[in-house]
Amino acid sequence: MSRLNVLLAAIVMANALYLVRVQHHSRRVFVELDQALSESRRLALESQRLAVQVRALSRPLLVERRAIDQLHMHTPTPGITHYVRPGSSGVAP
Repeated sequence: MSRLNVLLAAIVMANALYLVRVQHHSRRVFVELDQALSESRRLALESQRLAVQVRALSRPLLVERRAIDQLHMHTPTPGITHYVRPGSSGVAP
């Protein structure tokens, strides 16, 4: 009977250690899941912020103003426009 008690005690101890290991793993996975969800929310907010910024920066008036001010571009006029004829390799005079 003594051997049976020792064997049962060993089985109970092994089961208890396995339970502790599984609970620790479960908690670690839960923490990783929570961190991933937080990162997902942060990235979604960043994506929305960037989409708003793209919409704001792509307004035609703002694009035109930046082209004029920063790139020194201007609207083409017939006097400075060069036309290329089909079949020719250069600029038309």
